[in-house]
Amino acid sequence: MSVAAVIVAAGSGSRAGGETPKQYRDLAGAPVLVRAYRAFASHPRLDRVVVVVAESWKDHAEQLLSAEASAAGRPAEIVLGGATRTASVRAGLAALASDPPDAVLVHDAARPLASAALIDRVLDVLAAADGAAPALPSSDALKALDDRGGLGADLDRGAVRAVQTPQGFRHAALAAAYAGLAADADLPDEVAVARAAGFNVVAVEGEPDNFKLTRPEDFSRAERLLRAPIARIAAGTGFDAHRLVPGGGLTLCGVRIAADVALAGHSDADVGFHAAVDAVLGALGAGDIGSHFPPAEARWKGADSAAFLAHAAALARAAGAEIQHLDVTLICERPRIGPHRNAMRAALAAGLGVAVERASVKATTTEKMGFTGRGEGIAAQAAATLVWRL
Repeated sequence: MSVAAVIVAAGSGSRAGGETPKQYRDLAGAPVLVRAYRAFASHPRLDRVVVVVAESWKDHAEQLLSAEASAAGRPAEIVLGGATRTASVRAGLAALASDPPDAVLVHDAARPLASAALIDRVLDVLAAADGAAPALPSSDALKALDDRGGLGADLDRGAVRAVQTPQGFRHAALAAAYAGLAADADLPDEVAVARAAGFNVVAVEGEPDNFKLTRPEDFSRAERLLRAPIARIAAGTGFDAHRLVPGGGLTLCGVRIAADVALAGHSDADVGFHAAVDAVLGALGAGDIGSHFPPAEARWKGADSAAFLAHAAALARAAGAEIQHLDVTLICERPRIGPHRNAMRAALAAGLGVAVERASVKATTTEKMGFTGRGEGIAAQAAATLVWRL
């Protein structure tokens, strides 16, 4: 059975507080959207993952997810959402229309803690049902509110469930259900869409930790779940240097800079990213960049160093490590780094799959001394801190 996921991330997330939408905020070292995407992109039963975002955040989402998609061996499919959840899911389904899967999972980006086992439970039911959704019983007494906002009649808690995502459906059934809705329909979730179309959705066991980040205190709860005590800390350093030659520009820390010079090297010669890769590999005790991407191999000629960075970050995750922080210092007389520093920092964070607060880029000169001072080349040094949790 071919399976695609649609991750809905186009909302404003205003109830969670802060100026940044909640799906782009840091959660224990990685943006919420990255954590949600990883759960599906890394799942062996998923063939495609489509992420639906607001237009104003599209570039940022692409930057965050490109490295994650590369590590998972699949492209990052990002489409623009609408003004409502229903419109956004429509957009995600439209992206699948040319090559429809057998089944589709729809998931809220604001639920970053969905487990692989939960995804499996939903998919297993779809072998014999049109739809399935995780649900949890209530352990609390339930009461209706009266017209004054007071507590009113008791509700039978055995007859109600708190419904979560991912909600899974046979693709043909869900597409037909959406086709039958009015253009301006705004329903709370896909279960409501399915019921409006007249078909049932089977409940599967949900997960208490798969809660939706809605209020500021939800972030604190998620942080507590993710931040187990630290068992080990390791630091690594990296250094790289490349010659400057006449050319039409250069790439530093993932940012293309217009100039009358270029950096000479087998790949794109991005000294900042090369130093960062060696710093992560050093903390892992996993050799150096040359042992993973030998310059003698033709396939790395002109390669984008962002792929090298994504590889190092994936190795860290596979080893159970969290990249706590990475600091890069660029050493050069030119070009001026200041105008590009924020973009470089964002590119470094995106490549590592961490929040931007965990990435630093700065620059210095050698006061006209040495090869960097004479403008013959650019050097970079980096320091990485990795932690392993119990």
